[in-house]
Amino acid sequence: MSAENTASGRELKFRRMARQLRTEIRSGAWVAGAKLPTEQELARLHNVSLTTVRRALEDLAEEGLVVRRQGAGTFVAGQQPPVRGDGSVVGVIVPDTTLYYPKVLKGIEETLAAAGARLMLACAHYNPSEEETALQRMLDSGVHGLLVVPTLVGSPDPAATVRRLAALPVPTVLIERGLDDGDDEADHVRTDHRAGGYSAVRHLAALGHTRIALLTRSENPTHGPVTRGFQDAMADPRLTAVTPFSAPMRAWNPQVADDNVRRLAEEGATAVVCFGDKEALFVVSAARRLGLAVPGDLAIVAYDDEIAEMAEIPLTAVSPPKRALGRRAAELVLQRMREPDLPVHQIRLRPGIVVRQSCGAALKENRS
Repeated sequence: MSAENTASGRELKFRRMARQLRTEIRSGAWVAGAKLPTEQELARLHNVSLTTVRRALEDLAEEGLVVRRQGAGTFVAGQQPPVRGDGSVVGVIVPDTTLYYPKVLKGIEETLAAAGARLMLACAHYNPSEEETALQRMLDSGVHGLLVVPTLVGSPDPAATVRRLAALPVPTVLIERGLDDGDDEADHVRTDHRAGGYSAVRHLAALGHTRIALLTRSENPTHGPVTRGFQDAMADPRLTAVTPFSAPMRAWNPQVADDNVRRLAEEGATAVVCFGDKEALFVVSAARRLGLAVPGDLAIVAYDDEIAEMAEIPLTAVSPPKRALGRRAAELVLQRMREPDLPVHQIRLRPGIVVRQSCGAALKENRS
């Protein structure tokens, strides 16, 4: 590559970055007086060099959009155009933007837009340090409220994390996270996964199954409550729980699925609840390889409904109300912003069951 082309590439990068920051500032994502991330943080976030960051910030400074203060950092200049509606900006931190959370984000976006508020989004990739960086950046930018999915699994002190979030200087609502004891002092909106696990068993029992197994993905905040719900339902003396199996998502593979389906058949299980639906797809394929019919020999209910319909035999699935979850969380943080003395709200939404072919209920309905 020639020197001229290299220089041209750098120029495009800094102009592209300046344009993105300019758009964020003018939309209200960065409010007047807010401190921007450091040059090093911006370089990492945008995957560019420090030189590119500095040239982009110089452009914005020349336009009067930012003020660079020696030894203090870069700040959004005053007198920015007001944002639409009431001007509120709500920071949203999620662990990922694929599969589970896009529907939650859709509910959040719809509710904030209807209220004239704006969303400032960050993805923490299940990394506590990234989560902390995003949180501090949002507070420094002057957000008026926060919606956070904190990383509690693996934390040395989850209760301390929740207390710290509840004590932040702006209203904060946790999504799909919380404590299951009296230490939880934070507003939160969560799916009642325990009720979801319970409902999955009762659905299979209503179809006549009495020997039911649980296969789960561990090292996940949903694993515990789904397991407790399963156990609650299996306390029915008419039901028999087959030996459960649990392993981290990274350990699930076709061989693991084959081993477990073979074991379930040997132990006389006729039905299985499988968390999550990706692992349930492994189970469907394993049953086929072992000559078992789904749902004839083994009925399956998946927990979660992201890819359940894509299985070779579409999966009946417990479906968390993700869009409603996002809407309710956004409504709560907006209400908290208006009413700071509002009592702590801890809301549980019960998931539903989407019936497809893998449990046999759809076949029975078609015959009736």
